[in-house]
Amino acid sequence: MPRIDAFLKLGRAQGASDIHLAVGVPPMLRLSGDLLPVRFRDLGPAELEGYIAEILTPNLVTQFRQGLDLDFSYVAEDGTRYRANVFRKDTGVGAVFRAIPDTTPLLADLGLPPVVTSLLDNHQGMILVTGATGTGKSTTLAAMIDHLNRTRRVNIISLEDPIEFVHRSQQSQVVQRELHTHVPTFADGVRAAMREDPDVILVGEMRDADTIRMAMTAAETGHLVFGTLHTTSATKTVDRILDALPIEEREQTKAFLGQSLIAVITQVLVKRPDGKGRRAIVETLVMTRAIAKLIQTDQTFQLPAQLQTGRDLGMQTLDQALNAALQAKEIDPDDAYHYATDKKSFARFVTDPSLVPKFETAG
Repeated sequence: MPRIDAFLKLGRAQGASDIHLAVGVPPMLRLSGDLLPVRFRDLGPAELEGYIAEILTPNLVTQFRQGLDLDFSYVAEDGTRYRANVFRKDTGVGAVFRAIPDTTPLLADLGLPPVVTSLLDNHQGMILVTGATGTGKSTTLAAMIDHLNRTRRVNIISLEDPIEFVHRSQQSQVVQRELHTHVPTFADGVRAAMREDPDVILVGEMRDADTIRMAMTAAETGHLVFGTLHTTSATKTVDRILDALPIEEREQTKAFLGQSLIAVITQVLVKRPDGKGRRAIVETLVMTRAIAKLIQTDQTFQLPAQLQTGRDLGMQTLDQALNAALQAKEIDPDDAYHYATDKKSFARFVTDPSLVPKFETAG
């Protein structure tokens, strides 16, 4: 058994979302959002390189020797899966392993608003799931693909970096392809997918103009496209897409967003009141004529107001979602304050006064 499996097994037993290994410090676990050290000695350079070398394929060894960071799936000897990132830093090698649950979660189990499930009734267009790294985007997308897999007879092509949740074809056919293993780039993967009779295409990350352009083309030509961006609000997501493409394509991009963007789901993970685990809180934008007009006239700064008044369509701002979860006692008030956009309106819920600047508590 690779020696690194012992640390991974410990992390999984403790309920850690991520296991961090780095030279000069002991192994660390991400528990409910906090990074905590394991009772172990500081890892040495040769020691950690030895641990990692035991699990790398010859191809990964070659890439690492060329100075490249590594992103790959790792299956431990006991069958559990991890998403791994290996890198070099000033003191030596570092690695982060994210634990992948044994089963794909159901949408109902994630506590997402009902509109998320209803969005999956669409047969063409683009749905974006956004948020910072580590906010559960992959889990939400996996639950969406699982829902389609169980309820519709379609061909689903999922492009991932790396493959995390493994989907077994049920009502649908699910084809999972991994970046650098099966396709050189996401854009190439989408281009190839469009020749493979797809109904649904998942683009693991829309990280460059070529990928965004190809995903837009797929959505415009009769496919249901899922994508992710590392943006922290619906407004920033729209702006990111507009800014990612050349200025001469701006009008065309605005037209695409108004006609083919179905929704933007932006999520954060907020601690539960007992500190055991975190809950997904989401901001949702659902495309309407009013929103399309704001995008067309370069008034995206007014989008939050549309989300606030669009509750009957399933829309909500992040602050509205946080407030509802607070009222239901589903999240920790101090953590909610941390994620709130308008922090003044959440200051009264805070239990740790040191979190709130004096100007917010005055009067």
